[in-house]
Amino acid sequence: MERTPPHPDPSQFALQQVLEALVDPVRRSIVTQLDTTGLDIKCGDFDIPVSKSTATHHFNVLREAGLIRQYYVGTARMNTLRRDDLDHVFPGLIEALISRPAARL
Repeated sequence: MERTPPHPDPSQFALQQVLEALVDPVRRSIVTQLDTTGLDIKCGDFDIPVSKSTATHHFNVLREAGLIRQYYVGTARMNTLRRDDLDHVFPGLIEALISRPAARL
């Protein structure tokens, strides 16, 4: 049985789904951390203020929208930003997201 979860092909990316994934500040933080470090990060190593089960939900939303790719290294689930795919399908979207400071409510 394959442990790596399914990921959408870039031809299946839907702008509505990507924007809905990015509307949440925790998910934007995950994307920003991946982009800023330029490294793949284990699920438990993100600086996010949510429980493990809630974090799992956020990672699933990001993966299903095509924003991240997840894979295993041993028992650790790693996350990488699909920046090249996103820049090809939605040019400038991630750059606009990362370059703007988060609005405070």
